[in-house]
Amino acid sequence: MLRHTQTFQSLLSGINGVSWPPIFNSRTAPLVALMHQLEEIQWLPAEVISKHQHKQLVTLAEHANKYSANFRVRMSAAKLKPTDLSTEKGLRKLPVLSRRELQTSKEEIFCTMLPRAHAPIKVHRSTGSTGEPVTVRRTAVNNLFYQATNLRENLWNQRDFSGTYAVIRANLPEGITEMQNWGEPYSWLFNTGPVYLKPIATDIDQQVEWLKGINPDYLLTYPNNLTALLQEFEQLNLKLPRLRQIHTIGETLTDEHRDYTRRIFNVEITDTYSSEEVGTIALQCPESGLYHVMSESLIVEVLDEQGNPCRPGHIGRVVVTDLHNFATPLIRYDLNDYAEVGEACPCGRGLKVLKRIVGRSRNMLLLPDGRRHWPLFGVFRFTEIAPIRQHQLIQRSREMIEVRLVADVSLTSEQETRLIDLIQNSLGYPFELKLVYFDEKIPRGKGGKFEEFACEIQSRDLESFGSSRKRKAP
Repeated sequence: MLRHTQTFQSLLSGINGVSWPPIFNSRTAPLVALMHQLEEIQWLPAEVISKHQHKQLVTLAEHANKYSANFRVRMSAAKLKPTDLSTEKGLRKLPVLSRRELQTSKEEIFCTMLPRAHAPIKVHRSTGSTGEPVTVRRTAVNNLFYQATNLRENLWNQRDFSGTYAVIRANLPEGITEMQNWGEPYSWLFNTGPVYLKPIATDIDQQVEWLKGINPDYLLTYPNNLTALLQEFEQLNLKLPRLRQIHTIGETLTDEHRDYTRRIFNVEITDTYSSEEVGTIALQCPESGLYHVMSESLIVEVLDEQGNPCRPGHIGRVVVTDLHNFATPLIRYDLNDYAEVGEACPCGRGLKVLKRIVGRSRNMLLLPDGRRHWPLFGVFRFTEIAPIRQHQLIQRSREMIEVRLVADVSLTSEQETRLIDLIQNSLGYPFELKLVYFDEKIPRGKGGKFEEFACEIQSRDLESFGSSRKRKAP
């Protein structure tokens, strides 16, 4: 962080009465120290980074082998001991941990002991891109790395912390629509501008009016939602005069998204690849635009159909190892995502490179009156109704949605009625819902993709960017 001279000069001191040079307190000192470490580590050669990764992995594996029943069984079945994971070749001898295994292992996956300095634990729940809900326990050390990578993303993209941030996404704090600052850890270290929050399920026309009123410097949202916003702004011939940059998360970002954004808003997109289970996975390089894996906290493998590492230019499934989670050993965890391996980045960083992320797109819900928004359907309450293992919603028409389910037992008519009521209420419209059951697993679509929600309505508005018909702004 010291290399960012202007940013360093604006750091807040944690000691009253001392403004310069800043002195950090017990809350901020670990984060600042880690940021200094990351600043140096990223320039190490890739082989040196790999050596340190596997040294850390052996330490983690020794702990997990003692305190996680699931990991101990995995290692025993593969006839491995923790020191065997000290090399890339040795790690590949351990079979991958599937999302289904993580889901069904229940308490056996979690470590029964935790190093004192890693407490407290926070529970994270996710459906990911496969529609299979999982629960992961993450530690204070995990959170520290998450804060550091988020801060790194802002520093790499040279954001002005005094700017206004608009956020349109899911899982926002209930009832909170505005914050005076960017939140932790930014407010600990800098004087920041305000943040405005809008739930992703908000209709696009309402999002547009909201953004017009805020006129933010920065916008964070999902690529599919951004597409709908761009179409609306284009049709209304509107701009956001102060907008400097858009930050996307959660879905596949394409060159079409970037080109369309430049045309409508004349700004660039920065993208983050992350998951609820392991945090930030990769950030876009500020020089090349390629994705740098956060190799200080994760080992990321991209594997072909035979389980071998993909060469640059080839696409494979993403398998991650969280090097610092001593509560839930996610070692060789299959994210059910796909990525293309990139060549070494010309920027000189030794961090592993992904060229692009594929297979994480979710479609917009189309309402009968033509409105579109991000579909939320109460997934985290499904198991309150029935033991549902996997789900997928396919919108077949403006009035009908097919609900695909995998459940441990057949649902009763009462459970089906409750599930339909929950989904209809969550979607905000009484769609006709057709329940279709699968025995083991819902099949993937073309190219190995699995979308939790897919809209299959043949509509030019949904298939292409922009619109040939213009409307005048009111």
